[in-house]
Amino acid sequence: MAGSTLALPSAERRASSPWRETWRRYRRHKLAVVSAVLLLVLIAAVVVGPFVWRVAIDDIDVNSRLDGPSLAHPFGTDDLGQDILARMIYGGRISLAVGLAAMLVSVFVGTLIGALAGMSRGALGHALMWLTDLFLSLPQLPLLLLLIYLFRDALKAAFGPEGGIFILIVLVIGGLRWMPVARLVRAQFLSLREKEFVEAARALGASPMRQVVRHILPNALGPVIIAGTVDVAAAIIAESTLSFLGLGFPPDTPTWGRLLYDAKDYLDIAAHWALFPGGAIFIAVVSINFIGDGLRDALDARKVI
Repeated sequence: MAGSTLALPSAERRASSPWRETWRRYRRHKLAVVSAVLLLVLIAAVVVGPFVWRVAIDDIDVNSRLDGPSLAHPFGTDDLGQDILARMIYGGRISLAVGLAAMLVSVFVGTLIGALAGMSRGALGHALMWLTDLFLSLPQLPLLLLLIYLFRDALKAAFGPEGGIFILIVLVIGGLRWMPVARLVRAQFLSLREKEFVEAARALGASPMRQVVRHILPNALGPVIIAGTVDVAAAIIAESTLSFLGLGFPPDTPTWGRLLYDAKDYLDIAAHWALFPGGAIFIAVVSINFIGDGLRDALDARKVI
């Protein structure tokens, strides 16, 4: 009896560990779970798809121009008879990679600036927040277009047509999305740096860097993760917008936004050409947003689920 009594607290501790509790709370958000499954299916389709659907993206069949969905072409064909499914699988990897890479850039820059501003007790914090407010006041779409125009040719010459545009789009989109993350991280740091556990670490002689890395930053990651999911969706939309305007990847690189751009003149006779890439963008963005909602609820210990 005594042995079972002693074993009970350890079992309870394992059952109520932070990660288990977070997963339990996340599972209660049904839309977030369904969205995570949809996003995983979408990622698996663009990663494994080329090994299953071996049609080349540049195979031209003039006899099958603008054909609707069929067994030979499940998503139909475009104006050159190219298979839309194959082009969507290829373009999906680029669109999702742009979203994830731009998110990493924005989260890294925003966390760095927010942490410096949150730990600073002098003019540096005010200067960084002034810089953040300045970037927030800039019109993002015109600035995005201007930067693309200015640096597109130089980066294409240095890294190739696809590599140069990929680097440019990731840096520009990520570089214009870090401000909300910086403000969020700064607010978290201002609150956490006054907590008792941080004061105790400071009293024991912990350096400011150790306070940030070991005590403050791990407790501020929840809101940063949530902001990162929003940035992925925003980056996918921004890349699709650039491609739709003809300023993204080269015409022979079929991103989802580029497919929409190419399909705009055939909406009345070949609606499937725009329907499938538009649906993929819709599913990806909505799924990521619902995943962010689920993470927000799961990581907020004050919310009862």
